[in-house]
Amino acid sequence: MDRFDRNARIIRDGVAVEGDALLQRASELASRLRSSGARCVATASGRADVVAIALLAAQSADCGLILSRRGAIPLDAQNGIGEADVLLADDLQTSALLGSTADRGFSVAISTSGTTGRPKLAWHSLDALLGRVHAPGGDHPRPRWLLTFHPASFAGLQVLLTALVSGASLISVSNPSVASLAEAAIQHRPTHLSATPTFWRSFLAILGPAPVELSLRQITVGGEAVDQATLDRLAAAFPGAGIAHIYASTEAGSLFSVRDRRAGFPAAWLREPVEGVQLRIRGGVLEVRSPRAMLGYAGGESPHRSLTDDGWLSTNDRVDIRGDRVEFLGRVDSIINVGGAKASPEAIEAVLLDVPGVVEAQVYGARNPITGEVVAADICLERGIPEAQAKAAILERARSRLQAHEVPRVLRFVDTVAVSDTGKKKRKT
Repeated sequence: MDRFDRNARIIRDGVAVEGDALLQRASELASRLRSSGARCVATASGRADVVAIALLAAQSADCGLILSRRGAIPLDAQNGIGEADVLLADDLQTSALLGSTADRGFSVAISTSGTTGRPKLAWHSLDALLGRVHAPGGDHPRPRWLLTFHPASFAGLQVLLTALVSGASLISVSNPSVASLAEAAIQHRPTHLSATPTFWRSFLAILGPAPVELSLRQITVGGEAVDQATLDRLAAAFPGAGIAHIYASTEAGSLFSVRDRRAGFPAAWLREPVEGVQLRIRGGVLEVRSPRAMLGYAGGESPHRSLTDDGWLSTNDRVDIRGDRVEFLGRVDSIINVGGAKASPEAIEAVLLDVPGVVEAQVYGARNPITGEVVAADICLERGIPEAQAKAAILERARSRLQAHEVPRVLRFVDTVAVSDTGKKKRKT
């Protein structure tokens, strides 16, 4: 990449790979790709250094790059992997695949989360991926980022590119559990950290009083809509840090960031483009037009299939204008039907997370012979909080702020909730 900063380095499990070494390995890989006539290379590596080298090499060799976070590359043309003719392993060795003969030049394919169906691969130009990536200004020391996302996910790739462009140190671990990442944070003292709200809540619970020792300069929250309670907890734990909520998707790209520490975004942004992005609400759902959107899907599927008749992309996020704010109400496909009345798991979770002592809440529909479904919630508590006391407080708060059909009829106290490989809560169906 032309904007690569040689001061960048990747620290994996405490071992650093310096920028010059990344460039040297990328140059060697690019030479092999060119000599083999490769047109598209695929990797399923979960290592940030391998993904960085693959990016640099694919650009130098002017070939496509497919990033998978599934742990293995299925040789299936239907999901786009069939476009690759070279497979890259963790040790940077390559092997030939029976891929497509299409020559697309350098672009990057990233897997969608699959929350609305089978995951797809979305092709992006490097310019689009770098559209909101900027080197830091001023006299600040070079950043140290902690990588909490899979480096092949859209959010993880954004963090990786930011580190490579800004000359930052990128801290990663081979076992990216919240506990191991918290340990890495205490050891390496990152200045910048980007993660989902779900990750941040667990991270704060594990660190306990330790957050004040981290001295974070920048906190980024993305991947899920963030609730006000989580923003308030982050502000209290890291009073000196800037806090940004990033709104992005694999198809639409990185759209905008909200930095006022309030959930949602300003309603004024519906009238004027923000960071080049147009926003509108139609049928209660947020739609966008983005200059950083994907080029199209792998496998030949037209990107226009995801667009409205007049060329807008539906985010499938339900929103509502409340005063000067647009607030997120939850995903279209996660609604719970309680006897014909609709309940949003995300909106209910935001209320439950505001109860003192509640670390995490996962709301879902439980079958009921009368109403079809009722609202159920799995709750993680701070240590030492009696369950009976917590249950009373939760129900009192829920009844005061939710409609009757939204109040959980089933409460379970659990140690953890299920999280996907993108760091988001897995929605129960």
